Amino acid sequence: MFKKNYNVIGVMSGTSLDGIDLAHIKFTIFEGKWSYKILEAETISYSLDWLNKLKIAVGFSEEKLTQLNENYTKFLGETIKSFIENYQIKKIDIVSSHGHTVLHQPQNGFTLQIGNLPELATILNQKIVCDFRVQDITLGGQGAPLVPIGDSILFSNYDYCLNLGGFSNISFEENSKRIAFDISPVNTVLNLYANKLGLDYDDKGKISKSGKLNSELLKELNDLDYYKKRFPKSLGFEFVKEIIVPLIEKYSISIEDKMHTFTEHIALQTSTALRKKSGKLLITGGGAHNDFLITRIQFYLPNIEIIIPDTKTIEFKEALIFALLGVLKLRSEINVLSSVTGAKMDHSSGKIFIL
Repeated sequence: MFKKNYNVIGVMSGTSLDGIDLAHIKFTIFEGKWSYKILEAETISYSLDWLNKLKIAVGFSEEKLTQLNENYTKFLGETIKSFIENYQIKKIDIVSSHGHTVLHQPQNGFTLQIGNLPELATILNQKIVCDFRVQDITLGGQGAPLVPIGDSILFSNYDYCLNLGGFSNISFEENSKRIAFDISPVNTVLNLYANKLGLDYDDKGKISKSGKLNSELLKELNDLDYYKKRFPKSLGFEFVKEIIVPLIEKYSISIEDKMHTFTEHIALQTSTALRKKSGKLLITGGGAHNDFLITRIQFYLPNIEIIIPDTKTIEFKEALIFALLGVLKLRSEINVLSSVTGAKMDHSSGKIFIL
């Protein structure tokens, strides 16, 4: 007999490297419908040492990646443990953790999220559900995006769900199926250039707004092959490192102009991704705080009603949905949609570690 209430810790570390998102979630299922409440939630910023390691991990050897995975699992475990102790959270059903994506190469049948080793259960003395992407790639899918099933279950009153994180991804219903895909890089690029100015990020998009549009760069960005591909499709940091940054760096223009032009690129690609140009668009993720980006998206989508929710939902929606994915796995219910990832079938993905 399945429970009707679940007490869960959702954990997410995104490619934008903002930090580790931890959220204490209460889920309730009643007459087949799920509801949630985000209780305590916190983002733990990475130390400079961890930030530097994670930035260059994409180029690590297999041996160095193995060591990094072990060290990160210990670090992640201690971080989650402190969160649980600080807020005195009791009677936890599961800790559901995404880990941190270091490599994502679905075209090569490979993805790696570090921090998903069995030791996590020992450190926390809790039941763990994690490593949600690997099985999907084994089944021929992209291993991403995984959030759309949560959009469908928890946010079905919106026509579109857009997350503006390290990358942007969109989710919507089409012909009674959930469709979703990664649109473009967002904060992986904008934060990179803000860092060059000695800043962690571009506060409200003020730096980007102060720059000027470079039409040639914008055209080259929009002409990239990825944007011509049909879904299912997904992006990894390799795309930014190998394609986006070298392209931007061909141009001898100011950092402000680079950021302004890239923001325009994000907005334009977002508008292209929406099938119909009307309805309600829910925007979450760090980019929801970028006023300039939101203004440019609205410019290209004048008939769309943009909804930016409460701060907890903006910042912890992915942690919330990975918490839900963990509960669905615990119940042996589908938590990955083949219509989204391109896998052979819908499936219940993730590993369960029990002490």
